[in-house]
Amino acid sequence: MVKRTGFSGQIGDTDIRLLRIFRVVVENGGFSSAEIELNISISAISIAINDLEKRLGMKLCQRGRAGFSLTDEGVEVYQAVLLLLASLENFKTQVNSISAHLKGELNIGVTDNLVTMSNHMRVTNSLSGLKQQGPEVRINIRMMPPSEIEKSVLDGRLHIGVIPDFRHLAGLEFIDLYDEDSLLYCGHKHELFARDDNQLCEADIHRLDAVFPAAAVPLEKKSLLQIMNPAATATDREGAAFLILSGQYVAFLPIHYAARWVEKEKMRALLPERYNFKTRYAAITRKSARPNLVLQTFIKELNRPENDLTE
Repeated sequence: MVKRTGFSGQIGDTDIRLLRIFRVVVENGGFSSAEIELNISISAISIAINDLEKRLGMKLCQRGRAGFSLTDEGVEVYQAVLLLLASLENFKTQVNSISAHLKGELNIGVTDNLVTMSNHMRVTNSLSGLKQQGPEVRINIRMMPPSEIEKSVLDGRLHIGVIPDFRHLAGLEFIDLYDEDSLLYCGHKHELFARDDNQLCEADIHRLDAVFPAAAVPLEKKSLLQIMNPAATATDREGAAFLILSGQYVAFLPIHYAARWVEKEKMRALLPERYNFKTRYAAITRKSARPNLVLQTFIKELNRPENDLTE
């Protein structure tokens, strides 16, 4: 049992190393999964976590046959670790900006499954431009729900995020990016798949079991969904695709994301002239963020219109 002595003394390099190991373990869901990323043995990871628990004077996690889980204290320490490491990285970036030499990290959060949007390459091309100008810059991308991206940008864990632009929170700056087109899809096992559009009417759509997003959605999409039966929910596009392919549900998907299944005749759009909407995407940054040369360079790349073009 860890004796509760509390944290004392100053934070040194050894402490930072232990905290980084702890973060990787948490984000990988356990010691075994973290072994590859950390490039150290499970026994070394275990020793490091034990040392950290002794240093902090509290039990951080449970590990054993039942699996890995954080204690209540471990959850709070993990959140504090994220803020501490983000602050350290911000300090490093600010110091590096004094010499006008691109070093440090860019922490970016992106809404899931935008990479298949091949007709809009602004984010991809901007990342390339940043890397060319600063070969030593470390880019960290996290796929996250929009609400979590907003929160992480506001508290400094992320430098920038890419999210649907349908609400503007105070404290955030918005950089306009592009539109994404979505249609209503059913799977090849669905009763309506074989019907031509001229054989369908809105009454056919209204009675269908539909997948509703678990998160907030644009008003236009909400109005289209409200006329259907909310029979399932999905937190992301992959979840909606699973349910569509079951043949029991319909759901809205971006055209670029659904294309792989449409080409294989596993999905089709229903009454696309009627059931469609656009989602505007934007990059977000914190208004009060301190000068950051890495972030400023990336934003400059985002604002170059030619970076939206494919190769």
